[in-house]
Amino acid sequence: MTPEIENKIMASITEADWLALARELIPAGQPRAENPLDPDMPHGHEEGIANAVAAELQGYGLPVELVAKRPGRPNVIGTWAGTGGGPVVILNDHLDTYPAGDPADWTETGGNPFHATRKGDFLFARGTSDTRGNLACTLLAVKALIQAGLKPRGTLKCVYTVDEEKDGPDGSIFLLDEWGLKGDVEITCEPTGWTQPDGRWGMDIATSNSGHFLVQLEVVGQQGHLWRPDTAVNPIDKTMGLLAAFGSMRFTHQPPATYGGTPPRVTALRIQGGVAREMQFTPGRCSTVLGLVGLVPGMTAESVIADLQAVIATAAAADSELRATVRPYPGALFVSATAEQDPAAEPVKALSKAYARVVGSTPRLYRKNAFNDTIRFSERGIPAVTFGPGEDGWPPKNEYIRIEKSVAATRILALMLIDLLGCEPT
Repeated sequence: MTPEIENKIMASITEADWLALARELIPAGQPRAENPLDPDMPHGHEEGIANAVAAELQGYGLPVELVAKRPGRPNVIGTWAGTGGGPVVILNDHLDTYPAGDPADWTETGGNPFHATRKGDFLFARGTSDTRGNLACTLLAVKALIQAGLKPRGTLKCVYTVDEEKDGPDGSIFLLDEWGLKGDVEITCEPTGWTQPDGRWGMDIATSNSGHFLVQLEVVGQQGHLWRPDTAVNPIDKTMGLLAAFGSMRFTHQPPATYGGTPPRVTALRIQGGVAREMQFTPGRCSTVLGLVGLVPGMTAESVIADLQAVIATAAAADSELRATVRPYPGALFVSATAEQDPAAEPVKALSKAYARVVGSTPRLYRKNAFNDTIRFSERGIPAVTFGPGEDGWPPKNEYIRIEKSVAATRILALMLIDLLGCEPT
């Protein structure tokens, strides 16, 4: 591909087009597409956003399939067929979002979490960083290549999944294990971006992902009158001691020297102790949901539970009143960590080359401390990476994405696809 054609393609990707598409996608199908991680809460319904994405792809002239494991949750697959002799490249994003919570907390969007609001170089709304702002990048990158009259040797699969926020059973897992989705390389356009206090920004490439696990801690005490705490064993007090011990524990498995990232950590997500209308008594039990994040290769559900049990055993040896157990949280999946992709191999090679062409610097490679569908592709032997302009660590409320960075990411994705697919002018 000549530099002149590449420059023309990059010039065709504009801020105005990205903003228009992002503003269309962000509110589509909301709030029904909200999909909490909590296994005991109802799943989302992504049909509204799926239909919007399908219509966009069809507008580019691509055939589109809507594939669902259950009603109301169609995955979208658009295919740009090649002439042959090239790889099958999967470009992925997801359709569901985190729940927005109380609209009053969304001060940057006037109390409407789904009203995409621009302030300077930032676009605020639920789904900007995770991940409809990134999704807009993928669509516009593909559109730019098709409208430039290019033809790929390889085949591009534009795969937009449901259920990512619950680790993928109705989305990536279903497509890979039941529907038969296959590919040679995969790129998920999800948050890997960063912004420094001085305004400098960049986008890293996540060549691996850490795993996670939800665990339930149960501590049993002895009820007593509020007025006689000396006669009771308060399980909330005991829980607090265990949480402190979990916070400083060292797991059997630690990050390899080349793996990067922080060591595995335990954080309390939900604590329930006591019964309504019984505040005159200390509670008889306390139940806590623990989130284990930063899991590294080699860790399993069994090894994690064993490490937690060892901490409990040490604490119980020093406290004869402590009675505590841990078990996997009902309905939660154990998500394994993935190994690093080879920086000299695809798709890291093409993505790094395109990044240098657009941004003028070398992207950093790192381990992403969060779940995304990249993990599911990598687990099944497909070289997969994560890259996108969304902020890696966006705020729970007033979520945002940088506009300049999003336009750059779209151009990077377009150049990367030219390279991976072997595109040529028709």
